[in-house]
Amino acid sequence: MPTPDRCLTVAEVADAAQRLVSRFPGAGRLRRIGMSRAGRPLLMLSVGHGPRHVLVVARPHPDEPVGGSTAIALAKRLLHGPTGPRAREAAATDLSQVTWDIVLCLDPDGAALSEGIEAATARRDHTPADYYRAAFRPVAAEQPEWAPIESRRLPESQALFDVIEDVRPFLQCSLHSVEAGGTWAQLTRPLPRFGAAFQDSAALLGIPLQRGTFDALYWENPDPGVYVLPPPRDTARLAAGSENIGASTWCAPARYGGVTAIVEVPMWATGLADDPAPHPAAGAALRELSALVRDGGRQVTAVLDKARPFLPPARDSAPRRVLEWMADGLYDLVAGSWEPLARQADGDPGGLTTAQVCALDVVARRQPLRAAGLLLRLLAAADDPAAPGLHRDLDDLFTTWSADFERTLRLRRVPVRRQVAHQTRTVLAAAGSALAAVR
Repeated sequence: MPTPDRCLTVAEVADAAQRLVSRFPGAGRLRRIGMSRAGRPLLMLSVGHGPRHVLVVARPHPDEPVGGSTAIALAKRLLHGPTGPRAREAAATDLSQVTWDIVLCLDPDGAALSEGIEAATARRDHTPADYYRAAFRPVAAEQPEWAPIESRRLPESQALFDVIEDVRPFLQCSLHSVEAGGTWAQLTRPLPRFGAAFQDSAALLGIPLQRGTFDALYWENPDPGVYVLPPPRDTARLAAGSENIGASTWCAPARYGGVTAIVEVPMWATGLADDPAPHPAAGAALRELSALVRDGGRQVTAVLDKARPFLPPARDSAPRRVLEWMADGLYDLVAGSWEPLARQADGDPGGLTTAQVCALDVVARRQPLRAAGLLLRLLAAADDPAAPGLHRDLDDLFTTWSADFERTLRLRRVPVRRQVAHQTRTVLAAAGSALAAVR
């Protein structure tokens, strides 16, 4: 059996789901809802027989492995019955009234390219460097939740759209995680009383709230750590590249009166994420972060330029496609998006909080680390005399950047069991709130 404090692999999640179905015959069903681009099955575990549905989507991003473990923990909690006195949660977990449909992994192809990421989470000394050496995150057009925004319909996206149309969930929960920072939830519309339950869970488990995020810097913020998606037409408050967010799988349940909650939990926490005090020099900090993204991107791209002749072609290599996508303007797009913020901060000292700057700091440092981690893997596998030297040079940069990441943000590891517990509590709280709203 897997150790209790590490993320489960895709295969382990599927095996655990099958064991639950065998242990609770009739209450649980496991079925295939589609196939991935590479022919891997997309599996969904359904628990209960109620007329109303909650849809939970695990591992929509392959470099965010905690969701699979949460999916199994949530299913166990439902099958064993409610354990607490909260009436709203008890109503949502009444399996004669509510069916829970849990997609076990939305991107199994991407997860296969993050091999080793789950094993690394078992170690108490697990570091961001370990994570970025194993993690894989596809280009936006190959991310199942995001691809429709890019006008691309993947089979994984279509499978999820089909499930949404079939079960018409009153709530969809997408299980995400972030490398560093705090926890937050993004909602497609407000959920009454959800914020208090979310905050209570984070406090109980010692996880800081993320009071300001890269994705939701200008979104409505009704409660600390809770953000509400602007109407799709309100593009001024959306991050660059998300103007067509109404086409995403997140927004699909709204066609049937449903709401979506995106639940983010950090692998490494920092108290800076929970600091609402005005940043003392936000403009200068943002210019420094812009330079950090650009400089790191240039250094990775310089190694990529030398390695291109012997790397696998982009059409055959998803990691190579990511590297080319990042090299082709992504670093500048991210850095450039902060320059207006820096000018605004110069004119309004204290307008940005320490937590908001912290969120941007995480993004600035992770961009070159993601790229370097992928390129190191390609170089290690390359059969060319130049590869070892390029690998050494890039590894030196990668090691320095990883250490700076940990030191600057004062990161501390969040045990996997706490990540899972918080996601499970948050999903149950969202279900209770959403069910009360539709009754």
